[in-house]
Amino acid sequence: MAAKYQQIANEIRTKILNEEYPVGSVISPELKLQESYQVSRHTIRQAIALLANEGFLRKEKGSGTYVDDRFKTKDASEKRTKTIGVITTYLSDYIFPSIIRGIEETLRENGYSLLLASTGNDPQQERKCLESMISQQVDGLIVEPTRSNQYNPNLSYYLSLKESGIPVVMINSHYEELDLPYISLDDVKAGFAATSFMLDQGIDQLALIVKIDDLQGKLRMKGFIEAFEKAKLMFDSANIFTYTTEEKQEVVARVVQRLLDETNTIKGIVCYNDEIANSLAQSLTASGKQIPEDFAIIGQDDSYLSTAGEIPLTTISHPKEQLGRDAAQWMIRAIDKKIISDNILYDPQVIERQSTKKNN
Repeated sequence: MAAKYQQIANEIRTKILNEEYPVGSVISPELKLQESYQVSRHTIRQAIALLANEGFLRKEKGSGTYVDDRFKTKDASEKRTKTIGVITTYLSDYIFPSIIRGIEETLRENGYSLLLASTGNDPQQERKCLESMISQQVDGLIVEPTRSNQYNPNLSYYLSLKESGIPVVMINSHYEELDLPYISLDDVKAGFAATSFMLDQGIDQLALIVKIDDLQGKLRMKGFIEAFEKAKLMFDSANIFTYTTEEKQEVVARVVQRLLDETNTIKGIVCYNDEIANSLAQSLTASGKQIPEDFAIIGQDDSYLSTAGEIPLTTISHPKEQLGRDAAQWMIRAIDKKIISDNILYDPQVIERQSTKKNN
């Protein structure tokens, strides 16, 4: 946990970045800050000294402490730490260890270190991660957006970083409201490829399970719809099951209940990712159904979960380590050569396994 003076500095810095304290305004006197935060005067002075060193504040003897904007223009050599901040939604599961490994290896080969944090797909935690990264003066940020299909209250942080000359690149997704570069799978093509594969097997009674608080879900749904349009087939909107981060477990139970209903006509399920596909396959098997004889299932991301279950899952490729390496190389070019490269989109491929079959 950060020291008290760092916590106070983080709060004041946030207010400056959000323009609650405009440039040129005077912040409260030390004694008033001491009373507000219930800390010693020494702690307040430590916080002010930290922010002054970063260029957010300046002290004028006999006048007070003013909000400054030197943090936007400080010479790069003053701020170089050879440290890159990496913020992802999760760290230790699914595809994230592979992505982080690709980033870390490439940074290390080029003399950079990595400062890692995760948001748990929670905007409040994302704010804390951003404040921590700023306070530790990272040279750049590689960020996986948090709930990228919803309004994010932290967008002003990214704009401030951009104005300060600190490069930021998004991975796996991006915030549509921001003009920031990103590196990701082409999620529209991924949804299209998964759906087209199922349709080509003669399975046109398809369901879609899709996560709607992340932009990947929105784009994969678009690909699902485009595949039906290209095949000149109609899909049933009642067969699209949406969920948010908190509803992950609930949606699988809801889909299984629908599939086990006597009136069900669904024969195949396109899943948002391998985690959902694996959970669905396990639940259906436990209910006495056979995969793919009763239901064909396709996942996304070619994660370890696609081969961890009793039935290996057909899935869509994801570059993982390559994405991590490319993100690190993008960042090194941006810092060392001042080259801001274009977006990178990877084309998906179907990886066929036993959870789908061709109609004979």
